[in-house]
Amino acid sequence: MSSEAQSVLVLGADAVNRLLPMEICIEVMTSALTDLSCGEFLQPLRTVVRPPEALGVMAMMPAYRKGPPSAYGLKAICFFHGNPAFGKDAHQGCVLLSSGETGELLAIMNASAITALRTAAVSAVATRLLARPDAGDLTIIGSGIQARAHLIALSSVRPIRRARVVSLNADHPKQLAEEMRSKLPFPITPCTDVEEALKDADIIVTATSARQPVLRREWISPGAHINAIGTYSPEAREIDSATMAAARIFVDRRESALNEAGDYLIPMKEGLIGPESILAEIGEVLLRVKPGRTSLDEITLFKSLGLAIEDMACAEYLYQQARAQNVGSVIQF
Repeated sequence: MSSEAQSVLVLGADAVNRLLPMEICIEVMTSALTDLSCGEFLQPLRTVVRPPEALGVMAMMPAYRKGPPSAYGLKAICFFHGNPAFGKDAHQGCVLLSSGETGELLAIMNASAITALRTAAVSAVATRLLARPDAGDLTIIGSGIQARAHLIALSSVRPIRRARVVSLNADHPKQLAEEMRSKLPFPITPCTDVEEALKDADIIVTATSARQPVLRREWISPGAHINAIGTYSPEAREIDSATMAAARIFVDRRESALNEAGDYLIPMKEGLIGPESILAEIGEVLLRVKPGRTSLDEITLFKSLGLAIEDMACAEYLYQQARAQNVGSVIQF
């Protein structure tokens, strides 16, 4: 039986970045996380394929929005941690958007661009809710694409006075500082020593591919807010157990954290924290059903795993904007 060809929108990285500036992405993520905690999305846990001999992994991240209009989203993403060494994003893949009425594929979009934007935008949502109002001393551990995106995103929600970027490779923070210096109004200092880079920091981002902690409790100042974004494996973590035990912990989604976050699962197995240690989803704080920061001196920590609903919400916004502005390529499928 023959069927009519359907039109599918294709958006590359340039179109994604043009149609979804960071300030707008922060608001799109605010709405998406609120909707998630309101029960508007269905999201199974991601499926990760980890061949023992492979250089990377593949993750499949599906989601469904009840609507109207209802829709399905799917991110198929590969993560190859060695890619930055030869100038490629560690994340490679696509985001698919499909109609919830007919199942027809509506759009294919560049997942690397969406991932970079939405991850930093979600950290900005958490920082806006949880960091001290006067927080402005930023340290980022990691010097890749997410470091660049977080410099832009976090400066949208707090008056950043200075930023320090630290990495094991001394050249990478220098390159980042030089690249971003003309784009931002505050100084960016490259560092190689994590402890020194964290001195007096009141906003901290861990954006690494580390499997063992890069952040230790004794290095963290009272009142700091931490965005832990780099790992989504039960066996890997960026944050040491003492910090997890001392911090007030918030997550993008409880079920994901309890199943996928090594930052949570490893100290939980050590008996230092439990499910009650996760105080709220960010959406619950947005809805004001759970409190955020309650004192100036407490350490708050947002464990970000990256959610399919975040990618889907970006894809929905991008699809509407691309159609309205006649951006992107349309193929017959």
